[in-house]
Amino acid sequence: MDTALKKRIGKAVTWVMTFLLMLIICLPGLWVVLTGFRPNREVLAKPAIWIPEELTLNNFAQIFGFGAEQVAIPVPAYFTNSLIIALTSTVIAILIGMSGGYAFARFRFRFKDGIFLGLMLSRTVPGIALSLPVFMIWSRLGLIDTKPGLIIVYVALNIPFTIWLIDGFFRQIPKEMSEAAQVDGCTRWQAFWKIEFPLARSGIASAAIFAFLTSWNEYALASQLTRSTDSKTLPVGLMDFTAQFTIDWAGMSAMAVIIIVPALILTFIVQKHLISGLTFGGVKG
Repeated sequence: MDTALKKRIGKAVTWVMTFLLMLIICLPGLWVVLTGFRPNREVLAKPAIWIPEELTLNNFAQIFGFGAEQVAIPVPAYFTNSLIIALTSTVIAILIGMSGGYAFARFRFRFKDGIFLGLMLSRTVPGIALSLPVFMIWSRLGLIDTKPGLIIVYVALNIPFTIWLIDGFFRQIPKEMSEAAQVDGCTRWQAFWKIEFPLARSGIASAAIFAFLTSWNEYALASQLTRSTDSKTLPVGLMDFTAQFTIDWAGMSAMAVIIIVPALILTFIVQKHLISGLTFGGVKG
């Protein structure tokens, strides 16, 4: 057997194994998506029906209050809350992260390394470990069950990661480009927006995606800090489909699909920037 044939066989085996592995990984998510489009009788069938016999949009119509049967769960309010909280916290975290990342990459100041290390160490603390102290402080400040309270928490969670990620991107941009722009008459601010920001745009988009997904999907802290429809997010609202003796699997799966779809759409929209950003910032100087 010649070398070229061995390489083709090895490549084919690698692709097949990768496909099977990804199929196993994606199977639970695929099952949830299919359950969201199945009628309830098919969801509860025993033995389980692996290949759907019927697909319907009734589950989505019911949770949004359309159709003959309606679910008494304010899904539109939860969706609005999630969107407001995730977008607001992402924008704030990116603005602060961009400023902080640029400062760490371009300037020298006292305790720079210590502050940067402290930010990175803060990422090692799991969010659920902070739920009790945050709840006690927020209850005294009157921020429990409010959108601003959850936004502040998510901004604090995202800032260390966005600073670290954006810092790596700005370090890859030669300082000489900004200095040359300033020699040509640009101010430091103009050099940043016209030269450095466009080059780091892919990295900033990558940081924004990660920050948005963190805020959009987070459950542990949101379940502790929200109580009513005024602030509950979609992941927390999933628990509304559980009762004392029953669980509305079809409705819960339909709501899970609603959680998944915006994240997928946003990722596909900025896919080009995301891939180039991760590649560009892969090596830090």
